[in-house]
Amino acid sequence: LLPAASRAAAVGARVLAARPSAANSATLRAAAVRRDGAHRARLFCASAAVKEPEVAAKAGTDAPTPTLAWKAAIDFKRIKENPDAIQANADKRAAPCDVAKVVSTYDRYQALNRQCDEIREKRNANAKSMKGKMEADVRAALVEEGKALKDQLAAIEGDLNALEVELQVEGQKIPNDTHPDVPVGGEEMAVLRREVGAKRDFSFEVANHVDIGERLGMFDFGTGSKVCGSRFVYLTGAGAMLELALINWAMQKVVSKGFKPMVVPDLVRQSTMEKCGFQPRAENTQVYNIESSELCLAGTAEILLGGVYMDEVVDEKQLPIKMAAFSHCFRTEAGAAGASTRGMYRLHQFSKVEMFVVSTPEQSDALHDELIGIEEEMYRELGFHFKVLDMSSEDLGAPAYRKFDIEAWMPALERYGEISSASNCTDYQARRLNIKYRPNAVDGKKQPLAHCHTLNATACAVPRMIITILENFQNEDGSVNVPEPLQPFMGGLKVLTPEAVAEAK
Repeated sequence: LLPAASRAAAVGARVLAARPSAANSATLRAAAVRRDGAHRARLFCASAAVKEPEVAAKAGTDAPTPTLAWKAAIDFKRIKENPDAIQANADKRAAPCDVAKVVSTYDRYQALNRQCDEIREKRNANAKSMKGKMEADVRAALVEEGKALKDQLAAIEGDLNALEVELQVEGQKIPNDTHPDVPVGGEEMAVLRREVGAKRDFSFEVANHVDIGERLGMFDFGTGSKVCGSRFVYLTGAGAMLELALINWAMQKVVSKGFKPMVVPDLVRQSTMEKCGFQPRAENTQVYNIESSELCLAGTAEILLGGVYMDEVVDEKQLPIKMAAFSHCFRTEAGAAGASTRGMYRLHQFSKVEMFVVSTPEQSDALHDELIGIEEEMYRELGFHFKVLDMSSEDLGAPAYRKFDIEAWMPALERYGEISSASNCTDYQARRLNIKYRPNAVDGKKQPLAHCHTLNATACAVPRMIITILENFQNEDGSVNVPEPLQPFMGGLKVLTPEAVAEAK
């Protein structure tokens, strides 16, 4: 498994720095935030689906023109009609793209396409004129004219294909539109929507999750490092049971909300990942590619769930379609550094339960609120203290129209850490995945097909949940209280103690 050379793409884990208590602490934490912010800024850059030529050009010949592995159904007409607004939208998201170049390329493409159509019409007229009897010299002249038109068309079509590649490459750099209520700027501009609960007042020195877990025999980072390398862990004993409890509790919860449960593959085609807005092939990628293969390890089940209805048309009455999947997630964590990488916070492999929705455009805003509502309900039940944030424009990935994050208080880290997010991607992914729906008939008349909207949300990212549980519900004697909703999935165990763990073993 090799990390591809690419610009980042999987859903990055992010932490907002806590307010410092001392000046020197402030300096160190500010530096950490800048590193982490730069790391996140690379995560969701738009992807250009250009396939490298399979056969290299021979010496002395022109290099072959790249071909498109797939095409995004980008509304270039809308871009041409609103270039200033679309460039301004990209600028406030700090998305590197050149709308003027896209418009110019589109104009050249349209003009050349019209030329092709005119030549095709002439070829058709030429072919029709050769029907029936005629003098030999007249037929010979028509044949020559036909050959000339054929050669002319072939030359222009080559230029047209090259322009189409350029148009897709530049067009796919343009991010999604932005909800008017999204705060503009960097992550420090994120708006607090709600704060639930309060920080626990500890009467003893707080231990970090690594020390707690190792005392309870829950983690084995040493074996993980020996067998796999850094940022891998073996969950053992109560650690393994707690992961399974979280997964089963989360799946039970989302199924009760109408989501269809799934267990999806860990491998996915690079093209499917690109269509969802991730980049498996540029610098500092978060994606592990499989050498000599078009497959890569998925960083989130969002990609696998997004692909379920790829290249399909659904009836409006079927929408919304709600799916939830348990999966393993794999990320290179390229560029990540600092104290937040210690322990369970940033792993190369972890487990997650993800929600995904396919809807009509009219349904998506309400569904976005529903998704964040489910997340809030789950974390309230566990007794977490957390904040719900409306994320700023520069913190949105290319696909997201709007994104809400939930950040839970982690006492040992002395800051809030992201445990989940919920994004409305409107038709950005659907235009790339080619997911359409047939609207209900109006007055008995069929309506034209339209692109669906897609949304995704994290129900349970296991490592961050374990950190939050261990650090918030620890006791002075080193034991940890198990949140009540998880107790039935832990064999009725209410408190994790060294003795209870030893007995379980």
